[in-house]
Amino acid sequence: MPRILVIDDDPSISELVSVNLEMAGYDVSQASDGIKGQALAVQLLPDLIMLDLMLPKVDGLTVCQRLRRDTRTAEIPVLMLTALGQTQDKVDGFNAGADDYLTKPFELEEMLARVRALLRRTDRIPQAAKHSEILNYGPLTLIPERFEALWFDNTVKLTHLEFELLHCLLQRHGQTVSPSEILKEVWGYDPNDDIETIRVHVRHLRTKIEPDPRHPKYIKTVYGAGYCLELPGD
Repeated sequence: MPRILVIDDDPSISELVSVNLEMAGYDVSQASDGIKGQALAVQLLPDLIMLDLMLPKVDGLTVCQRLRRDTRTAEIPVLMLTALGQTQDKVDGFNAGADDYLTKPFELEEMLARVRALLRRTDRIPQAAKHSEILNYGPLTLIPERFEALWFDNTVKLTHLEFELLHCLLQRHGQTVSPSEILKEVWGYDPNDDIETIRVHVRHLRTKIEPDPRHPKYIKTVYGAGYCLELPGD
């Protein structure tokens, strides 16, 4: 039974979320502030953390950054819960290390869909390892077992999301991949307005493989259409 840690200072929301998660078959623990939440995350090592942005004592962004810096919790997926819905708030959440973002108020079915997608995608086994698809082309080789890439003979450590994003683009090397395709394949759902989600993670990925991330030569933006991975051949 997957264990989920809910970190939220609003008792009514925390209870509503927890009850519905338990009814869906999850083992749920709760924390009402950032300090307790971080401590429980280290103690329980849950399969997923649902983290409110506006928390007492230590805010959600700081908690998320601390979880990502701790090797014990660095790989645990984080679903950010917040009443803030502006684009910059989403960017801040993703930059802090969140895997997904849910704006209050939200439908419970939508919440459960996001939880299922995150748990399925971060099942400790990369999606690329579950089927035999393209794992190398030219200077790029993906290593699913370690979420790493060999890039011009250098080892690059990737997050789960970065790995899946790069894998998604590699399957369609030289082709433009639309945002909706990326969201469906990498995140497991197809929301209407989460293009900024992709932009943030593409930016992170570029800092790891592009000589000059501000002028990318490998992960190209095709304006109005999506992204294209262009690699030199063997």
